[in-house]
Amino acid sequence: MLVLFETAAGYAIFKVLDEQKLQQVDSLWKEFETPEKANKVVKLKHFEKFQDTTEALAAATAMVEGKLGKSLKKVLKKVVAKEAHEQLAITDAKLGGVIKEKLNLSCVHSPAVAELMRGIRNQMEGLITGLPAREISAMSLGLAHSLSRYKLKFSPDKVDTMIVQAISLLDDLDKELNNYIMRCREWYGWHFPEIGKIVTDNLAYCKTVRKIGDRTNVATTDLSDILPEEIEAEVKLAAEISMGTEVSEEDIANIMHLCDQVIEISEYRTQLYDYLKNRMMAIAPNLTVMVGELVGARLISHAGSLLNLAKHPASTVQILGAEKALFRALKTRRDTPKYGLIYHASLVGQTTAKNKGKISRMLAAKTSLAIRYDALGEDTNSEMGVENRAKLEARLRYLEEKGIRRISGSGKALARADKYQHKSDVKVYDPSGDSTLPSVSKKRKIEEVEEGDEEEKPAEAKAKKVKRDAPAEGEAETPKKKKKKEKKAEEEEEEEETAAGPAEEVKETTKKKKEKKRAAEEEPKEEIEETAVSPVEETTEKKKKKKKKVKEEDE
Repeated sequence: MLVLFETAAGYAIFKVLDEQKLQQVDSLWKEFETPEKANKVVKLKHFEKFQDTTEALAAATAMVEGKLGKSLKKVLKKVVAKEAHEQLAITDAKLGGVIKEKLNLSCVHSPAVAELMRGIRNQMEGLITGLPAREISAMSLGLAHSLSRYKLKFSPDKVDTMIVQAISLLDDLDKELNNYIMRCREWYGWHFPEIGKIVTDNLAYCKTVRKIGDRTNVATTDLSDILPEEIEAEVKLAAEISMGTEVSEEDIANIMHLCDQVIEISEYRTQLYDYLKNRMMAIAPNLTVMVGELVGARLISHAGSLLNLAKHPASTVQILGAEKALFRALKTRRDTPKYGLIYHASLVGQTTAKNKGKISRMLAAKTSLAIRYDALGEDTNSEMGVENRAKLEARLRYLEEKGIRRISGSGKALARADKYQHKSDVKVYDPSGDSTLPSVSKKRKIEEVEEGDEEEKPAEAKAKKVKRDAPAEGEAETPKKKKKKEKKAEEEEEEEETAAGPAEEVKETTKKKKEKKRAAEEEPKEEIEETAVSPVEETTEKKKKKKKKVKEEDE
């Protein structure tokens, strides 16, 4: 068995002396503990040294990509082909398939081979003679730097810049074309204004003006290769009765030169669009299938690169391009936007206004998966994008037919879909909580209104209600002086009951004087307060009058 071993200095081919030891994979490392033991297992048969760093870089790049380089092919033909009956042990299975296909050599890749390679790498200085350790380390460092520069130079991020530049140029060309065409229509409209409404296509308009020149040449000019027959007849008829002004030949020459510029830019734009389409299908095929070339290129341009776009979550991809509207909505506490650049995708465009939000959310989720597959995956096919697009189209059909499938109550009437009502989940800030003024509760206002109604109505009709509310109203309305007088009256009543004999007559006379004074004090207060007098006071006054009558009768 032969072993192909790659180093920074060149290719080495070893011959295995004892193949039985390869069967013991677990203990194979013991055979490479020292250079002497290693020389008993493998022996160097041929070493092909690289001439310079360029050759080493080309060989390393080919090995990384799994291709058969020129120097390796030369070595294999020179050494291994002579012993075609022997197997060739290699580290990369992909490279082994290429060698077997092109050179018809049987290649081996197994765990035992991997362990053997590890042992050879450990004892490389002792097995490969004529290469000092310092030289090998310097060659390895130089090759590593060269390979890193090569990868940076031809990295996928650098290829993304082509797409970013192409889509930016495409947008600039569209703006310039619109300006040029509007200028051309306005300029030539002074001479032949009727043709502007007859020929609506901008490119056809410029080609027609370029071919006609002065409107007097319309009758003798054949426009069949530019315009249909009906439109051509209308143009010729309008030229005979045109109301435009006469212009000089120099003016016509400048207008025709402008038309040439428009036609050239239009052709270049078509060429640029084809280039962009091919680049997008090569770099991001799944993204292109999901949202189209232009939308996909704009997403990559907005994010900076395909790798940066792959780092964004689906929610960011959905509103990418609508950042201004998003921050305005957050600032004013309104609804955030549902879509950004993704709105221009065909799947979102063909849905109804009711389902645009749902479809844009689902499309963003699938698109983010497609972007990550394109940026980080090894395969370059578009199978995943086609499957996801089919799922989205099926979901879209279901949402569109959802209202039609609903059966109405009668069974004969047409199915009706519910009217779409947008309900915002954003909570609106209530500024009433910031006020420091005391606010009167609704219950308090209702109680005040009820109290006013009760005072207006006669006291007799509401006697029952007055008895229930008496203690509460009495506490709220009666002043402290009235409470003291009531206490004194109760004490006097108790004294009347306990007192006896002649003392009663003396006390009664004093009581009468006091009662007269009380009555005189209460009368002006009643006039001032009027409605403020509580029903409790009325009942106490009645009791006092009754007591006076009883006392007078006793006397």
